[in-house]
Amino acid sequence: MAEELRAAIIQDEVSNRVLMLGWMDEEALALTRSSGLVHFFSRSRQKLWKKGETSGNVLHVTDVVLDCDEDAVLVSVHADGPTCHDGSTSCFTPWLWRTILRRQSENEEGSYVASQLNAGVAQNARKVGEEAVELAVAALSEDDERVVSEAADLWFHSLLLLRSRALDPAMVDDELRRRAR
Repeated sequence: MAEELRAAIIQDEVSNRVLMLGWMDEEALALTRSSGLVHFFSRSRQKLWKKGETSGNVLHVTDVVLDCDEDAVLVSVHADGPTCHDGSTSCFTPWLWRTILRRQSENEEGSYVASQLNAGVAQNARKVGEEAVELAVAALSEDDERVVSEAADLWFHSLLLLRSRALDPAMVDDELRRRAR
């Protein structure tokens, strides 16, 4: 096993979103610094690897900072694409998004998520419109429990619509952060 592995926290340079956690030995850290591309030490394969070597989604280094004990490293990056192997911007995605991705991948018969995604963008857009109207009606004439239920439906179907368009909810978060400035 590699000596003195450091936890390497990979963070987007603009949004400060944590994208992933990997492990670096001295060689991976040196190569990351010298090449400008993030490299890790794979504990399972016991070898050095470059992030994105198979997917093409490399991470361009903008800053490298060791913590006070030099046993962890924070690497700021610009990503060429999704960081997570599942196609998400970050490996730290909300549970609901991860569930949607899993159910789409499994594509099991009887799965509501899979059937909605297989139906395409138009079907998902119609469903978002339907759920938005139901939320508005509930807000005007029903109890709080019903409003929360309808808001959950709209939230869920909005995520399905994003997925049907191959968009990541992190993009919505980025847009809201941009607007808050």
